[in-house]
Amino acid sequence: MKIITWNINSIRLRSSLISKILEEEEPDILCLQECKSPSEDMPFGVFEPLGYKFFACWGQKSYNGVAFISRIPLENIEKRKFLGSEQARHISAITSTGLTIHNFYFPAGGDIPDRNSNEKFAFKLDYIKAVEEYFSVLDLSKSILVGDLNIAPEEQDVWDHKKLLKVVSHTPIEVDHLRSLAKSGPWIDVLRKKYPDEKLFSWWSYRAKDWLVSNKGRRLDHIWLTEDLLDKCKSCYILKEVRGWSSPSDHVPVVAELVL
Repeated sequence: MKIITWNINSIRLRSSLISKILEEEEPDILCLQECKSPSEDMPFGVFEPLGYKFFACWGQKSYNGVAFISRIPLENIEKRKFLGSEQARHISAITSTGLTIHNFYFPAGGDIPDRNSNEKFAFKLDYIKAVEEYFSVLDLSKSILVGDLNIAPEEQDVWDHKKLLKVVSHTPIEVDHLRSLAKSGPWIDVLRKKYPDEKLFSWWSYRAKDWLVSNKGRRLDHIWLTEDLLDKCKSCYILKEVRGWSSPSDHVPVVAELVL
């Protein structure tokens, strides 16, 4: 089973890029974040001729939004409002193989890394803690957590560790919250498990004149597995070249292939 996660930054604007990924990579399930569309306006019909006939989403006009595009049936669809928030940031499903997939779009947190002066940063930290509390009481197995978690936790996940220590997405308090969440599974960050020392990025800012040359990236997009799935993961990788496509998202797809 091949699973891809991708912050698409508008499902309607980039439906052609989604089609291209589906044709070239042929995933079983594509997990999208930041769809920026009401549920009823997501263009799922475009993907049906490609063999993708199963969909689930939680949409929101202009902001947030998460979705599944799948060629295998999805059951037990759930959308959780962590902290009681109406922001469309989570959707989960169970596949016909019994695999549970949690698809998240974590809050970005604004620009100021201080919870007392920045409500968005406080919300981000509290959201992560609420997700941790949710998973900590579950007996997790055969589960995957994917999505744009908006945190680059390791030194190798950012272009310059020291320069970004006070930049939202790589601050010590965010990293501590994410690591605490990982223990609630426990969840295994499969890319870091397989490539512990490599620089890995999945996001490059639109502000860079030449993102490829400057390469000031961050690894904000993750695939985590429960321990019972780790030895079933035969490969995982980042599709960096997608950042160079026409009218791209600032994020690129992250892929994991499992033998179930």
